[in-house]
Amino acid sequence: MNTAILLTTIALNAGIGFADLVKAPFVLATSAAVDVPPSWLPLLGTLKLAGAAGLLLGLLGVRPIGLAAAAGLVLFFAGAIIAHVRAGKFATGAAPLAFLGLAVASLLAV
Repeated sequence: MNTAILLTTIALNAGIGFADLVKAPFVLATSAAVDVPPSWLPLLGTLKLAGAAGLLLGLLGVRPIGLAAAAGLVLFFAGAIIAHVRAGKFATGAAPLAFLGLAVASLLAV
């Protein structure tokens, strides 16, 4: 089960990280809804990809890196939820909430 949680979190964060980097239309729409400028997307995508890579290293046995990556993703998605709540965009906040849940589960699984 721990491996499945980690692999799911890795895959989803890698996917959304790449979507941020290429500025996919759904990413642009969501970021605009919560007042995140498009110029931030490369950094945000890189952070998600770094979290995915760190979790992979944790899965491969480098536990301190995995723990740091999971904790970083927890903080990242907590911030994303705050951004959605501040903007009053509760419907678009469902995805960050799911990602936060996976990050917390990954923190417990590493």
